[in-house]
Amino acid sequence: MKIAYVTPGHGLQFYCQNCFRDTALLQSLSSLGHKVIKVPMYLPSGMETPADVAVTPVFYGAVNIYLKEKLPFYRSAPVWIERLLDSPSLLHLAAKKSGSTRPTGLEEMTLSMLEGEKGRQASELDHLIQHLRDNVGPDVVHLSNALLLGLAHRLKADLGAGVVCSLQDENEWVDLMGIDYQKKVWKLMAEKAVDVDFFVSASQYYADKTQEQLKLPGDRIKVIHGGIDLEGYEKSTLPFDPPVIGYLCRLSEYFGLDILVDAFMALKEDNRFRDLKLHLTGGYSGDDKPFLNGQMKKIAEHGFKDDVILFDDFCKSSRVAFLKSLTLLSVPVPTGEAFGAYQVEALAAGVPVVQPNVGCYPEFVEKTQGGLIYEPNTGEKLASAMASLLSDPDKIRKLGDQGRRVVLENFSMDHMAKNIAGVYEDVT
Repeated sequence: MKIAYVTPGHGLQFYCQNCFRDTALLQSLSSLGHKVIKVPMYLPSGMETPADVAVTPVFYGAVNIYLKEKLPFYRSAPVWIERLLDSPSLLHLAAKKSGSTRPTGLEEMTLSMLEGEKGRQASELDHLIQHLRDNVGPDVVHLSNALLLGLAHRLKADLGAGVVCSLQDENEWVDLMGIDYQKKVWKLMAEKAVDVDFFVSASQYYADKTQEQLKLPGDRIKVIHGGIDLEGYEKSTLPFDPPVIGYLCRLSEYFGLDILVDAFMALKEDNRFRDLKLHLTGGYSGDDKPFLNGQMKKIAEHGFKDDVILFDDFCKSSRVAFLKSLTLLSVPVPTGEAFGAYQVEALAAGVPVVQPNVGCYPEFVEKTQGGLIYEPNTGEKLASAMASLLSDPDKIRKLGDQGRRVVLENFSMDHMAKNIAGVYEDVT
């Protein structure tokens, strides 16, 4: 089967679980014998593509689509100018400069992209369709998220291909907009969803959430839990002398780093945990830097600066080494997430997770028996939940062993790829 996988590029300034997922998934699909073509959008992928996966040029280049959104006269620019602005060197420079992850100022462009052939970037869609028709001829096109639904109609109508779309945390972009724009974006995504054969959700929680938002019949959503490439994950010794709690995600207020910092400082005030350490990794955007600096300043003002280590490198080998240093992991995202690959990575190393009772977290912990759920999502409650485990090493080891066993059996990327390939077969 010939599969075109459309996925946004990324500057790799921070831990992007969708980027890691897509790269590993393409490798596993190729290993199953499928012909896989990666179609990067906006920016170069920023990650090393597996050798047996073909890669197209970048479509909807970030510079071009921005100019077409802001400058009406540029929408009829000569092709040679568009190609110049889509040059790899310029897009790599744009990737390095892309410090913002906020939709502020990009609300109208988000809507225009969802309009597809009726949007202000329609000529970009022409280029994409022509290339896929002339050079690829895919049986299935997989859109990596629902913000790309504006492509679906022409992918199906012009190519005759099956269309599959992953659902994962679109709300992290949409819900940061004003309420009027949120309603417009979700309404437009619901209209465009009719051109997709199947949607794939990483959790039942997010399937239920998006089924309502996109007004989808339940039989068009397949729940396929996310997986990771399990190679290399070694079991942590779960240190207690001293114990170490960790955070693996973008170092951002949105993902609850301040909640974890408050919990850490509360635990440090307890004589039982005065030697506790905090390890942080995951990178950050330019928007996140003031917030991160504020958290590190708060830690220093409380006299705990020497007990916190910030790890800059979060490539896979560095993440594996990072996880081996931990006793517990928590990423207390206030609103929860669709999946949270950091949970799978932690349990692959036998490190239990402590997560709030929001999003997919209760579903994941129930399935793996590899952690603890607490509520409400405050630093005080998180500290209490962690204290109950840190004072019971045998329980931590039991949770780590249980979770690791389930993850190794059910959350491998190969397992996920076989299930995704089954969806492709249903489509074709």
